[in-house]
Amino acid sequence: MNPKPFEYHAPKSLEEAASIFERYGTDAKVLAGGQSLIPLMKLRLVSPAHLIDLGRIGGLSYIRVEGGELAIGAMTRMAEIARSDLVNKECPMLRQCALGIGDAEVRNMGTIGGNLSHADPTNDMPAVMVATGASLVAFSRRGRRTLPASGFFLDTFATALAEGEILSEVRIPAVRGRGGAYLKLERQAGDFAIAGVAVALELTPDGVCTYCGIGLTSVGPKVIRATRAENLLKGSKLEKAKIESAAEKAVEEAEPNTDLRGTADYKRAMVRVLTGRAITEAMGRAGRR
Repeated sequence: MNPKPFEYHAPKSLEEAASIFERYGTDAKVLAGGQSLIPLMKLRLVSPAHLIDLGRIGGLSYIRVEGGELAIGAMTRMAEIARSDLVNKECPMLRQCALGIGDAEVRNMGTIGGNLSHADPTNDMPAVMVATGASLVAFSRRGRRTLPASGFFLDTFATALAEGEILSEVRIPAVRGRGGAYLKLERQAGDFAIAGVAVALELTPDGVCTYCGIGLTSVGPKVIRATRAENLLKGSKLEKAKIESAAEKAVEEAEPNTDLRGTADYKRAMVRVLTGRAITEAMGRAGRR
């Protein structure tokens, strides 16, 4: 099936793109890598009258450290993130996540901005954003607005982006000694997660947890921040019993449904296993500050 007819726009600047987006409102869609939007258009599940392609706008693809944060332009491809030495140094979990997304073709075309703006509850990246305490920068004709990742994902395919706003940048705290891990269960390599867990940790020299972020994906209508599990670990030494208790808390916070990938009970069991493993892996990567 082919998409319905639409008017194609190729702005040369973010300002021009925002102006077009504001003009056409809900009749327009923004195109980044196209790995989610184009298939939906082919199936006619989404039929925008106007398509705004960000691909010709310079300056939206970069990875750098600014002000103690890892700054990533919204048009940065997953493949670039996966092979970036800077990402591997500042946030190895992000590289680990990017390497597991789709196949090589998807990673070569898909962008971090498009991935996050799509807000698919089975996507991998939102869990990493929530766990790391990332911020997302939205651009519109009204200016720039910074949104915390924990409040960005509102529901299935719904974000906190206001009308006319375009996601322009992702900013992740670059914290010395922070450890992280993203683990997912999948039917085959590169598939959407049956369940996925991202964990970020900071530890004192004697092993006390001072920061903990836990994001759950594919087990609810949106990415879930497992705050009860986080709070259980903060201020504690991460011994086996404490990790097991945190994994149980994460299970309580998950909201899975039964589908073709497994039953709700099976997914809860996988959240327990993955959370325990991700905490342990993140501990092994965390330095002592």
